[in-house]
Amino acid sequence: MKVLGIVGSPRRGGNTEFITRHTLQAVEEEGVGTELITLAGLDIRPCNACMVCKTEECCPIEDDLMPLYARMKEAAGIVLATPVYFGSATALLKALMERAGYLARNNGQGFGGKVGGPLVVARRAGHNFAMSELTAWFQVLGFFIPGSSYWNIAFGRDKGEVEKDEEGLTTAWNFGKNVAFLVKKLKG
Repeated sequence: MKVLGIVGSPRRGGNTEFITRHTLQAVEEEGVGTELITLAGLDIRPCNACMVCKTEECCPIEDDLMPLYARMKEAAGIVLATPVYFGSATALLKALMERAGYLARNNGQGFGGKVGGPLVVARRAGHNFAMSELTAWFQVLGFFIPGSSYWNIAFGRDKGEVEKDEEGLTTAWNFGKNVAFLVKKLKG
């Protein structure tokens, strides 16, 4: 059993990566394995609507998606994390969501029955839409989405600022605990 934490920030070592690591520590504390994947530096292009994935479980775009998609299919749980860019998830994460979503949906709902949920970080605003955007992806693909003690959001702009958001850290920690609980119930 493993939970993937996928960080959609194009910057390494920032607030989104920090809050995702924090969440995964809570998961690990419950005896569930984790893996952190940062999309920073990966080549994940947007979907071009070729629809090859309707007839076979592959994507002809030659980039870093397919190995990542295989890891997503193997995982018992997936956490998608994004900073807010102009009120939305990053383009990098949205490209992953579109293409992995099409692949899974067109090939036997490969994500159905997994546990998953969003983490969102922003300086001041935009959390709600980005969180809704990610949550809708999890819902349409048949994930079970655990809650927390508040919405899975944290505040921070400059590197390290999220570490000062005590409520955000608590919420992310509780979310991780709930992810682990649900993974163990479903896969145990």
